[in-house]
Amino acid sequence: MAKNTDLAFILALVIIGMFIPFLGSITLTYGFELGKIATAFGYFLLIFGIELGLVYLYFAINAKIAKKKIQKYRPK
Repeated sequence: MAKNTDLAFILALVIIGMFIPFLGSITLTYGFELGKIATAFGYFLLIFGIELGLVYLYFAINAKIAKKKIQKYRPK
């Protein structure tokens, strides 16, 4: 369980770390309009979430395939 908590904490730090330069670049581009910044960051998080889900799915599928191959060679 602690492994999942650590992973969630690291992902939260990554998202916060991405927000700071994102906020700066959006502010320089559009000016400080909170509505536009929130909308742009929301879209960014949505796309990032989809990408993260696809990466997780890729690793989960590969782990199942590898587990089946390993089980094939283990003595019974």
